Amino acid sequence: MASSLIEKIKRRKAKIVILGLGYVGLPLSVEFARAGFHVVGYDHDAQRVGLLGQGRSYIDDVSDAAVGEIVESGRFEATADPEQMAGCDVAIICVPTPFTKAKQPDLTYVLEAARTVAHYLARGMLVILESTTYPGTTEEVVRPILERSGLRAGRGFHLVFSPERVDPGNRQYTIGTTPKIVGGTTKRATELAAALYESITPQVVRVSSPKAAEMAKLHENTFRHVNIALANEMAILCKALEIDIWEVIEAAATKPFGFMAFYPGPGVGGHCIPIDPFYFSYRVREVDRQARFIELAGEINASMPGRVVNLIADALNEHGKSLRNARVLVLGVAYKPDVADTRESPALKVIESLQKKGADVRYHDPLIPAAGNAGAELRSVPLSDEELRACDCAVILTAHSEVDYERVARKAKMVVDTRNALKGTAAKNVVRL
Repeated sequence: MASSLIEKIKRRKAKIVILGLGYVGLPLSVEFARAGFHVVGYDHDAQRVGLLGQGRSYIDDVSDAAVGEIVESGRFEATADPEQMAGCDVAIICVPTPFTKAKQPDLTYVLEAARTVAHYLARGMLVILESTTYPGTTEEVVRPILERSGLRAGRGFHLVFSPERVDPGNRQYTIGTTPKIVGGTTKRATELAAALYESITPQVVRVSSPKAAEMAKLHENTFRHVNIALANEMAILCKALEIDIWEVIEAAATKPFGFMAFYPGPGVGGHCIPIDPFYFSYRVREVDRQARFIELAGEINASMPGRVVNLIADALNEHGKSLRNARVLVLGVAYKPDVADTRESPALKVIESLQKKGADVRYHDPLIPAAGNAGAELRSVPLSDEELRACDCAVILTAHSEVDYERVARKAKMVVDTRNALKGTAAKNVVRL
């Protein structure tokens, strides 16, 4: 069973279905199709499927040319029809794993994907979960669903966890240049997944189990989560001591060993850092333990949008202006620079809080034409001289590289800079986090 599949993989004859064509699934589809595999991309979103069929991309990191190339080659087909999974040798689940308002894991998409795969599961098939989740999900949640088919993991099919490591907007480290971790329920499953990923990545790291692979992903993002929280707390404390935290970090970063620079900001956003650590803390609570360090970091990072709002209010007060009815121009609503992505963006939380306090909020983001909650959506305004002069305060929340922040400082009455975009500027109208 396994020897047949590994030969198919080596000869690029294995047919792959990828469930979920978002920031992980679509780039992965492109890489496998370029490597010579036939790829079926499955997604519920008919609009996405339609765009891909026309050779058009909706993901920043995947160009229209890349989609057009794999569609025209015949090696990729996007579909909303699960029947197209029939006859596939490999199924890779790349669906979202958000959390609830109570910060508990929401595995709705994983459960649905697993049930769909189970319906088309065939003897000898390799099933890989890439969606970030808590340790135990692959074996305790996905495996029982798949085994309802009558096949058993390790005997009837192969089951693996291999965490995605996608960093939107990162041109240096992509799927094709980033090492891949694989952990199977059996050694054979691990080797099959390793053989598959070795066709598209420079290095495959084998670990002993799906749990180890799941935990490796959580550890990576918890590391960042905790260190960003440290930088945020240092920023708060340094401001009380009248010390420039940005200067401090820059000086500390000259140490060539034992230090890695992390920077403060208005909060954390994206598909990983605000979510993944809480998957781990949820899991350890199930064994009557508490991830105190992680939860404290979460409290600090979650408090930053509110602290930014207070910083804006204090800056306005210094100039005899109340936050209520003040015109505030937010610069950048994406969760990170130079990406068109607002998932969990702290900028949206800042905007919502400002509006609740009575501020007249407008925003400019060259990559996000509309943002906000349904029914209260804002649209990006041009960054004109008139707009800058009219605002009582401009707030830099995301430092996109194409924005001229020196011009912002010259034209606006006041600027609150949460990203050190105006590094080196000594203008008296600039207030830094």
